[in-house]
Amino acid sequence: MMERASSIIPNDEVFRYYFYFIQERMNMFWRRCDGKRVLTKDPILREYKFTNVYRVCDRVSQYLLHHVIYNKVERYSPEDMLLRILVFKIFNKIETWEYLEQTYGDITIHHFDVKKISVLLSERQRYAPIFNNAYMMTGSHKRYDYLPTKHEKWLTMVKEEVIGEGIIDKVLKAHSLKEIYLLLRGCSFLGGFLAYQYTIDFNYSPYINFDENTFVIAGIGAIRGINKCFISHGNSYEDAIRYTKEHFKELQAKYSYTEFKPLLGHEPTLLDLQNCFCETDKFLRAKMPDLLVGNKRIKQKYKSQGESIHYMFPPKWNIQSFSEHLIVNEPSLF
Repeated sequence: MMERASSIIPNDEVFRYYFYFIQERMNMFWRRCDGKRVLTKDPILREYKFTNVYRVCDRVSQYLLHHVIYNKVERYSPEDMLLRILVFKIFNKIETWEYLEQTYGDITIHHFDVKKISVLLSERQRYAPIFNNAYMMTGSHKRYDYLPTKHEKWLTMVKEEVIGEGIIDKVLKAHSLKEIYLLLRGCSFLGGFLAYQYTIDFNYSPYINFDENTFVIAGIGAIRGINKCFISHGNSYEDAIRYTKEHFKELQAKYSYTEFKPLLGHEPTLLDLQNCFCETDKFLRAKMPDLLVGNKRIKQKYKSQGESIHYMFPPKWNIQSFSEHLIVNEPSLF
């Protein structure tokens, strides 16, 4: 630990904004839970879309928990559960999942007809997008080049590799997050970042239960953020994330952002801190536009979803359910 830390040198002028973002973005979350109309006075956070400090609090993750994992959980086998999570996350779009539920029915190991699902998705694609643009989903791999559409390629990969080659069974027997990650990383379309994200989604289920602080992979956005926040990040970008976790309270005090209020009994994990480096990179594009690392502008503006969110968390976390914080109308950020 000391050897790694000694090679890590933060860029104080920039890194302080990482802790500013975490504090103010979390304050926005609490203000929303309290029904406040004004969530922030920060012009950048008002104008652009930023994910929550805690990944699990984002809209799609909440839907995954409510409707895919813990809705009639006893109805599905562990294998069914992981398949359902994976199919949902491949498209990462609530509307696509609901469309498939209405037109195809339950997705399970024994009810997973790639051709039928692909035809239905092709029909929907004529009038609506079926993939969320949050992740870059490649549609090219020589093993599946014979298939006509990206969605059929992905679903065939799931059928042949994840189910047919027993990846799901191996995941259920895995002894660590890293082992699950490596199993998924071996699948045709899954690069490092997606394999890590899907590993975390599996870990939300009742059948996988590993500490999120035992393993992390830095995504492209987080790498940009780390390059901005550190003069030297150690032997890997993951070292910088672990350094931030190990010195979190100390760094908060150093930069005078000590009013951060975490989820009850659940401090941000390596996963969440990785995510916040990505969001800080976006924030810095507007705050420090001359600090050019990668993309030059923020693409997504904030747009209210205008819906209620009843926050829930995996029961195994044993944290406050927030059942009293049902948001009836999402307030304006102004």
